[in-house]
Amino acid sequence: MNEDIKFLSINVAVVTISDTRTLENDKSGDVLEKRIKQAGHIVLAREIVQDEFKKISSLFSNLIKDKKIDVIISTGGTGLTGRDITPEVMEMLFEKSIDGFGEMFRWMSYKKIGTSALQSRALAGVANGTYIFCLPGSPSACRDGWDDILVHQLDIRHKPCNFVEIMPRLQEHKYFRTKN
Repeated sequence: MNEDIKFLSINVAVVTISDTRTLENDKSGDVLEKRIKQAGHIVLAREIVQDEFKKISSLFSNLIKDKKIDVIISTGGTGLTGRDITPEVMEMLFEKSIDGFGEMFRWMSYKKIGTSALQSRALAGVANGTYIFCLPGSPSACRDGWDDILVHQLDIRHKPCNFVEIMPRLQEHKYFRTKN
């Protein structure tokens, strides 16, 4: 970490994707919100949405249109059951995927839970200049995803590189297309 660089707070939306969670019993959302704030970032929105394609798609579409939100971190819906559809929705929204995020998350999970890590479909991407990170629904997976990956990559002082320093350039492709 380069302490010569001034910390830059970013705005984050936390979304829990679940048919059964409420704000009162959403332990995974609580873990994320607490850690995001402890890191010095701002939680601008905290939402819970049912595992339904249209509802998830609509909520995320609205969040990525909000220019004040830099990052969306979701929990839930990344497993293999019939109701777990977060990756399928995100495929429709992502302009670019961040394949290394899911790969790294599963690698870290493998060290903790062995081959059960295969069941995770954690993923990340970019849509409309907004980072989207989709974590599994367990509090421990949220802790691991934040503590081992996101806290570092969402800190501009993290070197040799991080997600924050390239945020201003995430929409360059839109300008390139209009000029050519």
